[in-house]
Amino acid sequence: MKNLISIEQCTAGDILKILHRAAHFEAQPNRNYLDGLVAATLFFEPSTRTRLSFETAVVRLGGRVIGFSDARTSSSTKGETLKDTIKIVSNYADVIIMRHYLEGAAKYAAEVTERPIVNAGDGAHQHPSQTLLDLYSVKKTQGKLEDLTFVVVGDLRFGRTVHSLIEGMSHFRPHFIFVAPESLALPEEYRRYCIDKGISFEETTDFTPDVVARADILYMTRVQQERFTDPEEYEAVKDVYVLNLDLLRDAKPTMKILHPLPRVNEIAQEVDTHPAAYYFSQAQNGLYVRQAILCEVLGIDRED
Repeated sequence: MKNLISIEQCTAGDILKILHRAAHFEAQPNRNYLDGLVAATLFFEPSTRTRLSFETAVVRLGGRVIGFSDARTSSSTKGETLKDTIKIVSNYADVIIMRHYLEGAAKYAAEVTERPIVNAGDGAHQHPSQTLLDLYSVKKTQGKLEDLTFVVVGDLRFGRTVHSLIEGMSHFRPHFIFVAPESLALPEEYRRYCIDKGISFEETTDFTPDVVARADILYMTRVQQERFTDPEEYEAVKDVYVLNLDLLRDAKPTMKILHPLPRVNEIAQEVDTHPAAYYFSQAQNGLYVRQAILCEVLGIDRED
C-alpha cells in the first residue's frame, strides 16, 4: 500500500495487518524504523489529535517532522496551488501526511507526487486513519470485529469519520443504527453503499435508553459548526443529542463509547467516569495505529 487515501481501498487483510502491527507498537512504541527519514505534515484545516499523534508516531519511530499546522503560514495564502505545494514538499520529505478542506485533495496529491500520501481528512469525505484506530479500539475492547451492532449518533451528513467507518466495517458483517436529525441524516450515497454491500442498517431520530441498550459500540459525533453556511441551521441542531448517564442505564456491560473528538456538548462530562467511556483511550490508540500506517506506506516490514 503506497498511499492511504480512502479506507475503501483497504481489503480485510490490509486492515487486519495494520491492526496487528498497531498491537506491536502498543507493546513498544519507541523503535527506530524511520531513522533518517522525514515526514511532512501539511494541515490546511485545524487538528489536535490527528496532527499530534502522527507527529508523535514519526518521532517515536526515530524520524523527523516538518510542515505546518496553519495554512496561513504557508504559500497557499500567496496563491500557490496545491499541486505546487505538494511538488515542493516532495523535495524535502519521504512521506506526506495531509489534511485539507477540499474533498478529493489527498487523491489529487497522490497523482502529482511519487512520495507516499496519507490522508488525514479531506473535507466531509474520508478520514481513513481515524477509521483504522476506531477498528483497533473495537477489536481491543470487543475481542472481535465481526457481527457487532453500532449505534452511530449525531452528524451523519458531514461526518467523514462516519462515512469511513461504514466502509471500513463493510468486511465484518456489522449492523448499524443511525441516529440523526433529518437535516443531518446519512447521505444517500452511503445508504446505497450499505445496500450494495449487504450491510444491515436502520435509521431513527430517537436517541433513547432502548436504542443505547442495543449497542456493542456507541459512536458519538460532534455537530460540526464549520460545515454549516447558515448559523441558524447549526443552532437548531447543535445540542439535539446529548449522551448522559440516564441514557446508559440499560447499556450492555461490554459496550464502549467511542468519539473521534473533539467533543462539544454531545457527551456530558459526567459520562467520562462511566466504565463504558473509551474515547480518551481511543485517541491514545491513534498513536500506535498511525505508526503502523506510516510503516505500511513506506514499505517498512519489520517487527524487531
